[in-house]
Amino acid sequence: MNTATVIAIVAIAAILFFAGRYLYKEKKKGKACIGCPYSDQCPKSKQNNCCG
Repeated sequence: MNTATVIAIVAIAAILFFAGRYLYKEKKKGKACIGCPYSDQCPKSKQNNCCG
């Protein structure tokens, strides 16, 4: 493997790690619709259904 491949693999691994950490933290807070701007106001969010 050359240097560019290693850098690309490390970058992708870091992105996946931080995305997973973000999802874990938001689920721990009790949010049902992660990423939805109306997740705190949506009645479906209070029933643990996705706002979709």
